[in-house]
Amino acid sequence: MRYCARCGSEYQDSVVDCTDCPNHPPLVSAEEMRERGLPLPHELDQRRFVRAGIADDPVTAQIFADVLDEHRIPFIVRPGRSGVVDELTTGNLLPWWELLVPDTEQRRAASILEEEKLQERVYADEAGRAAEEEELEDERTRQAPVDRAPPVL
Repeated sequence: MRYCARCGSEYQDSVVDCTDCPNHPPLVSAEEMRERGLPLPHELDQRRFVRAGIADDPVTAQIFADVLDEHRIPFIVRPGRSGVVDELTTGNLLPWWELLVPDTEQRRAASILEEEKLQERVYADEAGRAAEEEELEDERTRQAPVDRAPPVL
């Protein structure tokens, strides 16, 4: 077999030039591809990426990406929608970001992301309670009678 060093297309030995690329570069042997450090088509990454989770905003997507990276799970973060046009044309709002992982890592990644979501909810609840308590304390402080000495004349 012969290969195009530019696009990686595979051809029969009787073909001389790549018909897929502009300017039809000459094809090379498998040995020449290896010498140039180029992978053969069958050596390319064949993993299938599937959805492991979704995020509603870019900050959450980045947090999830960081968590997957910590666990050394390969991932792709992809916008699930591109804007108002998608909502108008499909009538369906997709998640803002999809986190894709190899199908062999889907269960583990989904579990890790779900755990992270639960942890984020706990943090949000704690922050909400702390804010409410602070607000109540401020309210009490404003309502408490102030003991002031009468002005000295």
